[in-house]
Amino acid sequence: MRDEVLPQDIIEGYGGDEERLFSYTTLVVVFNLLFSVFLLVAKGLRQPIPERVDTKDIALLGIATHKLSQIGAKDAVTSPLRAPFTEFQEKKGPKQVEEQPRGRGLRRSVGELMLCQFCLGMWVAAFFTYGLVLAPRVTRLFATILTILTLSDHLHQTYKALLNRA
Repeated sequence: MRDEVLPQDIIEGYGGDEERLFSYTTLVVVFNLLFSVFLLVAKGLRQPIPERVDTKDIALLGIATHKLSQIGAKDAVTSPLRAPFTEFQEKKGPKQVEEQPRGRGLRRSVGELMLCQFCLGMWVAAFFTYGLVLAPRVTRLFATILTILTLSDHLHQTYKALLNRA
């Protein structure tokens, strides 16, 4: 007798929300579809995929990814981008807001993605990497702006901490 696995059997016993798993699967598919499009565009433009990425670029894009994912997930100024997928809870400080995912299904999953700086960071890192291949000068310039902003933010926080200690 053959033990056949049906689609509903895959998630049975997982204990998760079937709708949420479908939404997460959709996001994974979109992420990988975008990667495939990037590869096709790079091939069409005859833009080679680098064998290695320079350590300086990894550091630059890593800091920029940290900053942009934080701005995207937490800052008040980017709340209009999150608003269709999130619900305002409270203002957390001069530049940050607290929000919760809104709705059900894919809308909620996109809201969860947009509110999680770690989750959003994966998407930002991917787009920075695609940019490094397709438009390296513009990508490095934009990443430099975000890296400078990150350093500035840390200096502001250090200055504020020193003032509070005095």
